[in-house]
Amino acid sequence: MKKLICFTLLLITPFFYAQNKVAKKPETVIIINNEIVTMAQVEKYAQEGRIKSMNKGVTEEERNKLAEKYGDKIGDREFITVVEVFTEQESLGKKSNVVDAPKREIPKKTEEYLLNINDTAKDFTLKLLDGKTIKLSDLKGKVVLVNFWATWCAPCLQEFYDVPAKITEPFKNDNFIFLAISSGEAENLVVKKATKLKKDGLDFNYGIDPDKKIWNDYATNSIPKNFLIDQNGVIKFATTGNVEGNLDNLAAEIKKLLSK
Repeated sequence: MKKLICFTLLLITPFFYAQNKVAKKPETVIIINNEIVTMAQVEKYAQEGRIKSMNKGVTEEERNKLAEKYGDKIGDREFITVVEVFTEQESLGKKSNVVDAPKREIPKKTEEYLLNINDTAKDFTLKLLDGKTIKLSDLKGKVVLVNFWATWCAPCLQEFYDVPAKITEPFKNDNFIFLAISSGEAENLVVKKATKLKKDGLDFNYGIDPDKKIWNDYATNSIPKNFLIDQNGVIKFATTGNVEGNLDNLAAEIKKLLSK
């Protein structure tokens, strides 16, 4: 009897694990002056007004140089944030010149969306990485979340790691579909990245838009971008960037649409 129980557990454990696999988001490594620092240190510099710039993601070459120095502490290049700070001398000089600083023109707001809230979503046929195609108009009756991303886009990939817990898992039994569309990239690049993401539990409907035909009907400028489309094919919500609260807001809007 004990042998039978053990054998049964061996059979069901892998299945149970697979069904409950949760995407583990890689930790972001913060670099200042080529050294790993904590968020507390970044906040201290910010309070002192010494943050010059903050860039999410580095090149593969930069990532490899950091890995030579820090080994396993350095993960994927998309999860490395490089912060530039003013030296104390620069900071003092900056403060002393505040009164004499010339007024700068406020840049004009860049257009982000070609389709807006309450516009009918432009129809498209998307090629998925499994070889199948999916047409947006065939999804009428479902709530559809269209996400534009790219393999080189650090904020896109950082956002992806929160999608299972906040979007795909909560609505997996509902009339909802998530489409992750890679914009302007060759299929082989997307396949390589998607293969790794799937191993991390990010198993989405990955599609490709190598010539940006779909993207050019929806938006301009920055990614990631999300368009939430209702059961009638109308855009009801949109977000840009991996901003805190974006996915929570999307989840709330999806819930509203599904309850109608």
